[in-house]
Amino acid sequence: SVVSKKKILTYILSEPLCEATTAKVDIDTASGNLTIDTLTEGEPVLASGTLEYVENQQMPTRSVDINNGRATLTLKSTSMGRPLFRLPWSGCIAATDWEIHLNPDVQADISARSGGGDVKLNLTGMTLTRVIADSGGGNLDVVLPDNMANLSVTAKTGGGNVTVHLGNGIKGSNILTATSGAGNVEVRIPSGLAARIYATSGWGKEIVDSRFVNIEKHMYQSLDFDRAADKVEVTVQSGAGNVIVNAI
Repeated sequence: SVVSKKKILTYILSEPLCEATTAKVDIDTASGNLTIDTLTEGEPVLASGTLEYVENQQMPTRSVDINNGRATLTLKSTSMGRPLFRLPWSGCIAATDWEIHLNPDVQADISARSGGGDVKLNLTGMTLTRVIADSGGGNLDVVLPDNMANLSVTAKTGGGNVTVHLGNGIKGSNILTATSGAGNVEVRIPSGLAARIYATSGWGKEIVDSRFVNIEKHMYQSLDFDRAADKVEVTVQSGAGNVIVNAI
């Protein structure tokens, strides 16, 4: 018998900057792995990278609009790839990999989704207003930049593990929600940042750093939270895994 394997093809992404100073970035890989980080060579582009797709499927769709310095960039996969469901401890079986580099000088609102692959966001050096990272069953790893203010972050997966690293120098009132249907969820909070934490797990443990006082069931907070000007409100949830909050 003859076994036929579909080839993986690559689309090269390069979007001109066109004087954009803010951007709404919406990326959906269907079932692939997704990595987003920042440009390192100072290229005059809004975004660059490589987008894999399966032979005989359509190329990824892209649209970009820039108006009065605000860019809207949308990237979407039409390939379903390999099956989506997997247990959180198994190796990733996504068919394709997307690697995208964003201009750190452009203030961004980022939505990053995969139907079942891993999502890794290393947003060090960027300026952000909102981040949404979502996977149907993959692992999520989100590294946030320093010196953010009034930031909203959501990291959600159906079955994988979630890790979110908050940056230093956070200002104002910030919100972070990190959830998994079955995996472990870990949030790392800089020492000295005031925080209120809601931590729940259906079958796992609540493991919260001792600098956060347990004030009622599933709720912890730093002693100075109510009067602090700079703070974060954190929700960590898992259906079956441990929920962990560390001060770093």
